[in-house]
Amino acid sequence: MAGKRTPAGAVALGGVLAALAVVIMGMGTLIPVATYVCPMLCALLLQVVLKTCGVRIAWAWYGAVMLLSVLLAPDKEAAAVFAFLGYYPIVRPKLNRLKGKWLWKALLFNGATLLAYWVLLRVFGLDRIGEEFRELGTVMCLILLILGNVTFFLLDRLLGMEPKRKREK
Repeated sequence: MAGKRTPAGAVALGGVLAALAVVIMGMGTLIPVATYVCPMLCALLLQVVLKTCGVRIAWAWYGAVMLLSVLLAPDKEAAAVFAFLGYYPIVRPKLNRLKGKWLWKALLFNGATLLAYWVLLRVFGLDRIGEEFRELGTVMCLILLILGNVTFFLLDRLLGMEPKRKREK
């Protein structure tokens, strides 16, 4: 009985991990770098949900956490990053089967990032972000985007790691 998985168990695990993810997203304003760290931690939680519960529950989990993050998280920039990139663990296996997978992944990351910040600036009018970009200047914004790409591909590598199995004697 201990190793048997049931649909109710999958939903319960998803619910507990979703609550944890919303708490993590809510803590995004405590540390400045958490704007980017919190969505990555939530993506790692999504990977757990995907591996244990399947694709359907993973999409439902992402949708629930994304909506609650957008509504409740004080750091709207972190919520937008998760909204535009949080689904990545679900689509990653499909991207891995494509030719030129690194190019497709880079296009996904850069397109989603640029769209997220366009929405934050133009639709939601978060002037604070626009002021930060103006203070940084074009060169620093490009360096920030390059560092974002490096971080994204490190996350991609982390998502691809399989846990080591104990050897039986």
